[in-house]
Parts: sequence; C-alpha cells; structure tokens
Amino acid sequence: MHHTQLQIAIRLGALLFLFALIACPQIKAQDQQSPAELQRPRRVHPFEDESAPDEILKIDTDVVPVDVSVTDASGKPVRGLQPQDFKLYEDGVERPISFFNVEKRGDASRPFAVVFAVDVSGSMTLEEMERLSNAMHAFTKQLATRPALFALMTFGMRVKTLQTFTNDSQKLARAFDRLAREPNGLSTHAYDAVDDAVRLLVRNAPRTQERRLMKRAVVVITDGFPVGDTISPDTVIERANAADTSIYTVTLPSYSRLLASTERTPLPTPLDVSGIADKTGGASVYATARDFEPLFRALAEEVTSTYVLAFYPTEEKRRDGRTHTIRIEGPTGLTLRQSRPSYQGNDK
Repeated sequence: MHHTQLQIAIRLGALLFLFALIACPQIKAQDQQSPAELQRPRRVHPFEDESAPDEILKIDTDVVPVDVSVTDASGKPVRGLQPQDFKLYEDGVERPISFFNVEKRGDASRPFAVVFAVDVSGSMTLEEMERLSNAMHAFTKQLATRPALFALMTFGMRVKTLQTFTNDSQKLARAFDRLAREPNGLSTHAYDAVDDAVRLLVRNAPRTQERRLMKRAVVVITDGFPVGDTISPDTVIERANAADTSIYTVTLPSYSRLLASTERTPLPTPLDVSGIADKTGGASVYATARDFEPLFRALAEEVTSTYVLAFYPTEEKRRDGRTHTIRIEGPTGLTLRQSRPSYQGNDK
C-alpha cells in the first residue's frame, strides 16, 4: 500500500516537473514584456480612422495644408468647386492633391476659431465702440449654428486678453460690453496683438475638432496706424503661416475720415501695405459710418467659405530645412487667395 502511494507521488512529481519545463519559456517571455503590454486594455470601440470618411485628414507633421478662398468678379465667395478644379504647385512643379475639404459637407460644418483683436488706442468715439460691439455680436450670431470658438483681445499701449476661447454667447456678450477706450494711448501695438492672437490660437484652439481641420483666423479691427510694435510684420506673417492662420483686417471710419472720402476707395493702411492679410489668405475691408453690422456679417461669410487642400512633400524636402513655395491655381476668371505662400522643411 505504501509502495503504491510512493509510485503515485513519484509520478505526480514528474508531471509537475514536466509542466514547469513547458511553462518556463512562456513565463520568461512574459517577464520580458513591458507593463503596458501586459496590461493592454481591451479594445471596446473601433479606431476612428477605420470608419472615417475619405475627406477626413489624418494630421501629422509631414502633411502641408493650405486654405484657399475663391471669389468671383463681384467679390462673392464661390462654392461647389471640386478637387479637379484646382492645381497645386510646389516650387513650380505640379504635385498631387492628397486631401481636399470644403467648408461644409453634408450636415457637418467645418469648425473654426476666431480671435477678435480690437484697437482701443483712443481715437474711436464711444458711439463707434458701441456699434463695433453690436457688429461683433452680428458676426458671432451668424455663425451660431456652426462649431465655433471665439476669443477677444484689445490693443493700444499694450495687448490684453478680455476673453479666452469660448462658445458661450453670454460670455462673449459680457466681453464685448467690457471694451473700453484708452483715451491717452500713444501707441497702437497692432502687430504685437496679431502675434499674441496667433500664439493664443496655437496654444488653445485644437488643430482638429469633430475629426475635421479647424479654420483659424484673426480679425484685426483698427482705426489708425500701428505704432510702437516690438515685432516686425514679416515675422508675424511667417508665424501666422506656420500656424495655418488667416488674418482679416477691418479699418474703421476714423481712418477713412482722415485720409479719404467715404465715396472713394480709401488709401491703403500700413497693415494693407505689409501684406498681412493677402499673404495669410485673409482680406482687408473698410467700414463706413453706417455699415458695421452688414460688413461683419459679410466677413463671417468670407471667413467660413474656404477650401482646404493638402499635399505630402517629398521625403527630401520635408527634412531639408529650406523654404519651398506653394502656388494654387483655380478656374479662369476667379480670384484665389491662399493662406500660405510657402512651407519650411524640418531640419531635424
């Protein structure tokens, strides 16, 4: 009896030893895995990429997007163009368009983020400030049905942020009501304000929202000349292009009254001469004493009527650290404005 129990014990021990030999490599392999591999969570939902429509752009460091505004002979936005209506050139050589997106496809509107940068340096009247506040209300109200974020900054002797990005209409209304003149201001730091607005967009406005590229814009509202800036216009334009941000300038009546009759085309402002709007795909507009709200509603239509084209540079140009030109062509007879004239290769 004891002999039989001994045999059973020996056989059981042998089986356990054999099991240990078989399991040992697997245990050793598991020991070499990282904690992340050992604790990888279950995949409950499919990745977004698998069900994303073709027009959704996968954002990475290699793709170069360009916003393009298209207007007809009367200056009205042109909608409904297709990828085949455009040609994209890199350093003068035509390149395939890897991605094309319109402002609205189906029920999905393109999201956008807008920073209002308002000149409060002193020459504007209290009545003008009130009408300006109403006009910005009209701008945001026209875009209320779209996914949008707004921020408000002022500039004069210095640049201030009155409201960071929000989609809360009541917060915006309170911020607009807080606009105040600087009657004794001797400086108008317009370019510094635009630079701060671009930085705010980069830091706080998401690159994409609802899986769509976000349109970034700065609306500069001024009635005078930039004075006392610490940054050059060329640097601001370069940074705006790098951040895919378009600059729109609104010149208010005080400037027009000083330099030209409202019945004539106003003389270009220093902002116009710098090319800050044209070189970033934006636009320059002039207000008269009575057209603030219609002008801002038209501007809202302008900001949201762009196309997005993107392409992948060659591997060599992506890494050479040099500046490469981009040129977009469209149908004959239409006017195109693109958000950037070039891109910088990564030298790392």
